[in-house]
Amino acid sequence: MKVLHINKSDHTGGAAVAAVRLLDVLHHYGSDVRMLVLEGSGRHEKVEVLAQSRISRILEKIKFLGEVLSFIPFEKNRQNRFSFSRSRFGFDISRHPLVREADVIHLHWVNQGFLSLKGLRKLIALGKPVVWTLHDTWPFTGGCHYPGTCGGFSSTCGQCPMLKSPAPDDLSARQHEVKEKMYKNAAITFVGCSRWMQQMAAGSSLVRKDLKHEVMQIFNPVDTRLFTPGEKNDVRQKLGLPGGKKLLLFGAANVADPRKGIGFLLRALNYIAQKEPELKEQLELMVFGKNVELLGDKLPFKLHSFDIVSSEAEMARLYQAADLFVLPSMQDNLPNTVVESMSCGTPVVAFHIGGVPEMIQHKKTGFLAAPGKSKELAVGILSVLEDHEEQGRNARIFAEENFAPGVIAHQYDELYKVVTGQASTNF
Repeated sequence: MKVLHINKSDHTGGAAVAAVRLLDVLHHYGSDVRMLVLEGSGRHEKVEVLAQSRISRILEKIKFLGEVLSFIPFEKNRQNRFSFSRSRFGFDISRHPLVREADVIHLHWVNQGFLSLKGLRKLIALGKPVVWTLHDTWPFTGGCHYPGTCGGFSSTCGQCPMLKSPAPDDLSARQHEVKEKMYKNAAITFVGCSRWMQQMAAGSSLVRKDLKHEVMQIFNPVDTRLFTPGEKNDVRQKLGLPGGKKLLLFGAANVADPRKGIGFLLRALNYIAQKEPELKEQLELMVFGKNVELLGDKLPFKLHSFDIVSSEAEMARLYQAADLFVLPSMQDNLPNTVVESMSCGTPVVAFHIGGVPEMIQHKKTGFLAAPGKSKELAVGILSVLEDHEEQGRNARIFAEENFAPGVIAHQYDELYKVVTGQASTNF
């Protein structure tokens, strides 16, 4: 059975990380898998890059720019520019050799100039079984990647709060209608990385109608051999970090992204500094990602900046060096950072949002604060610091039982057998 994974990139973004990890896991356990991406590093033998020639790379940029410009007349503000995808521009990959020879098409994240709605329709029209891992909500909404408090997708979109001029027949409603026609009688099996995403998809009007398979739930895998507990003092010494301090870790692809919650973290840290002034000499913050420099003098504690970390081995060392990882996001599915941190035996403090409660066991492997409550986030940080070693051990056990490569490979292998008619739906 040949399975083709499709994602915009093999190296940029959380979906890319998760998709390539799954590709590696399935290949390791014997599956015949390949991946097709629009943009790639060219370093992975199982990944084929669509835009390889100079002309195709220029075309890629034009289509991405077309996507951005075509949405500007509809956008409410620049902050939401990449929170909604119109998917008007993209490539037709339906005749690509890897697509033609595949027995199963496995979609991941395909927006921002990769697959347009028209290109997606041609792909689905081939009639091959499609598995679609839901890294966000775009596949079952009228265009948003995270709906926030809007539940319009459960009936039909329209009156979209992300658009400049919400109306019953706005852009979200029209795209919802296009997807509804596209999905009708289609052999698509949606997979939520978290039960939260699974439940939202199952409750959406697009997924409820005319699909041949139910919505499944399978976690993203993590390499538990690479992301493993380390000798904290040795790791800190190699990274040039202090051995006798309490170290908090925070990071994201872009730490300035409002969805990642840096404002909540800053308020939590300021609360800790006021309540526990003696910690100003004991507590320090490690931050990785784009735009770390914007934090400037806003932090009440010493900052260790690591900017963008591209090496997974280096990323693992950051988790190993930290006493806890903080995730102040207000919207998230199944963050790779939480999976990685727990696998390294580092407990996590986060808000009770999205799929996060499915990973963190409150006061056992970390702390779950009420969404948006910075003081409660601060309380969680202080609480876990008192018990981080025990909670770290529990986190590692949980990661091995739920995110280990063999566990995830088996679940997807069984799903592929189901969608191709080689097994029953009971697995």
